[in-house]
Amino acid sequence: MKKTLYLVSLGCAKNLVDSEVMLAALERDGYTVVAEPQQADLLLVNTCGFIRPAVEEAIDTLLELARYKTDATGVQLVATGCMVQRYGADLATELPEVDLFVGLDDFPEIAGLLRAGSPERRVVTRPGPAAYLMDRTAPRRLSTPSHRSYLKITEGCDNRCAYCMIPAIRGRLRSRTVEDLVAEAQSLEACGVRELSLIAQDLTAYGNDFGRKDALVVLLAHLLEHTAIPWFRLLYLYPSSVSDALLALMASEPRILPYLDIPLQHVSDRMLRRMHRHYGRATLDALVSRIRRFLPDCALRTTMLVGFPGETEEDVDQMVDALRCWQFDHVGVFPYADEEGSAAYEFSGKVGEEEKEARYRRVMEAQAEISRKRLGRFVGRTEQVLIEGVSAESDLLLEGRTRSQAPDIDGCVLITAGQVNPGDIVPVHIIEAHVYDLVGEVVGGEEGLAT
Repeated sequence: MKKTLYLVSLGCAKNLVDSEVMLAALERDGYTVVAEPQQADLLLVNTCGFIRPAVEEAIDTLLELARYKTDATGVQLVATGCMVQRYGADLATELPEVDLFVGLDDFPEIAGLLRAGSPERRVVTRPGPAAYLMDRTAPRRLSTPSHRSYLKITEGCDNRCAYCMIPAIRGRLRSRTVEDLVAEAQSLEACGVRELSLIAQDLTAYGNDFGRKDALVVLLAHLLEHTAIPWFRLLYLYPSSVSDALLALMASEPRILPYLDIPLQHVSDRMLRRMHRHYGRATLDALVSRIRRFLPDCALRTTMLVGFPGETEEDVDQMVDALRCWQFDHVGVFPYADEEGSAAYEFSGKVGEEEKEARYRRVMEAQAEISRKRLGRFVGRTEQVLIEGVSAESDLLLEGRTRSQAPDIDGCVLITAGQVNPGDIVPVHIIEAHVYDLVGEVVGGEEGLAT
């Protein structure tokens, strides 16, 4: 009998890689992915448990999918991921609609767990932080377009920021070997991947558990030598650990995109100390100067956290002033959410929800002006663009991304003319700039569009 699967992957790209491991395992076991939940006899949700809004989203998703169990017999609802690891057996009481909960150490074995079967509802998770570390022997079924993918180089984190639950959920830092990562990158290249984004909780921590200095630089050098993938993108680097050696390698190797995602979280020295971040404003000023010196046209992305306990209007003033000074290309802003179990949960000086929302809007409005100005510099230039396919805005347009735009989190280039295909990297002449997106035409392309 045909087995059908509907999967929802919530949260970050690191979670998406876990979902792809489960997809491959289940397809090998005979499951076929379907586009609609009502077509499936297995409803699978890979949850995020990092912050309260993510947990609420996961619960809402599970309850929504549970409705499809009432209309058919034999349908199973399964939850995996960070929320399961964080809350464990407590979820069995709170969510009786879910048939199976699987934590972060056991999700690679999901096919076997489902085959085992049981009339009893089950929770398969080990207490405490996770210890699993994937390697190239774990098959993946890409859920991204075939021309781009992610390479997860570590698990866990040792930074222990005051607001963060990741070490308690995903455990201590665990790095994969260079040889293992190169082998996976070669497999992804064979599948057609042309843009490979390196991801981790902190890329700059790669190899710290091996006792190796600048291990990320060593890894990148091996990836460049042993693959022909044209675009490598670096996501999530700790601000005080971005080395000159890394910047020099990026400056000398055009295949490493001039793009850095460096979550700063704040700029106020007082706030950074309370957050347990190991740097201050002077370090950040020096970092931006170093990046601009090595890579004058580097695109910079960051995230900022507003409303952290004890934050004042003066602290927010500093944040806005710093963003205007540094001129980052992309900024994500998030209101602080209290997380029971984190150090910050016990902090005094809580900021009200309305005030957090007001500060969020203020920073976002300031960054919108900066983003519009930064994108304006592209008008009249010709940029290499990776074609994604037909635009989500209109089937009369194509869309792609420049080297300065990461998939799923940044804007895109809307293409009005040219004969191109998804996965092509082509020169595009930029003719317009908006707040987050660009508009352009393929250079030398024929009139009209093709996919």
